[in-house]
Amino acid sequence: MCGRRSLVGLTFCTCYLASYLTNKYVLSVLKFTYPTLFQGWQTFIGGLLLHVSWKLGWVEINSSSRSNVLTWLPASVLFVGIIYAGSRALSRLAVPVFLTLHNVAEVIICGYQKCFRKEVNDHAKCYALFLLAAAGCLPFNDSQVSPERHTPVTHVASFSGAYKILQKFQKPSALSDIDQQYLNYIFSVVLLAFASHPTGDLFSVLDFPFLYFYRFHGSCCASGFLGFFLMFSTVKLKSLLAPGQCAAWIFVAKV
Repeated sequence: MCGRRSLVGLTFCTCYLASYLTNKYVLSVLKFTYPTLFQGWQTFIGGLLLHVSWKLGWVEINSSSRSNVLTWLPASVLFVGIIYAGSRALSRLAVPVFLTLHNVAEVIICGYQKCFRKEVNDHAKCYALFLLAAAGCLPFNDSQVSPERHTPVTHVASFSGAYKILQKFQKPSALSDIDQQYLNYIFSVVLLAFASHPTGDLFSVLDFPFLYFYRFHGSCCASGFLGFFLMFSTVKLKSLLAPGQCAAWIFVAKV
């Protein structure tokens, strides 16, 4: 059992790192800066793989009532904000800088728990202070600090913090983590598909120089599959490990 937990943890860390590096390659090296299309593709692949896994009996997705779906809708909106702003931020920032600022979401959660739930333990406080200190040191180590480059990642941190608060403290009892992610995928695909036209991405992508190159197609496919495996390994990690152990693996992946 211990070996299985370690394997899941290592798989999570591998998928976490590989996913961000692949996304960074597509966004910054190939310069595919069309977030509605890129994230729409990723969520479509994730939703498709999750649906196939459900039909094959590998995962269980419950047919939720309309009230549960509507209750989860604000979280799905935040999820779209996270991936859209995350795509824009990652295209402008180095991966370590992006992850450091993204981690500020944990500080938001800690602050919420301290102010409204009174549930913060010493370990959570130390973790939040460590992340906050790391983010505070960035201006002294990043010579390219500017509002244009760093504003999207502050949106990511804010959306992520709000999303995790909703997920942790307002979770509908009928929705599992897989159910939530399935709804997130469906909502994201629909919303991003509609948003691709007003944002200009739908027609601007026709001018993308690598549109018909195999390395672009391969990178996008890898990104979609890695995103799904990251989600799946995260769910497995939460189901097999205690909250403290799960947080430790997540911390290892982020640093």
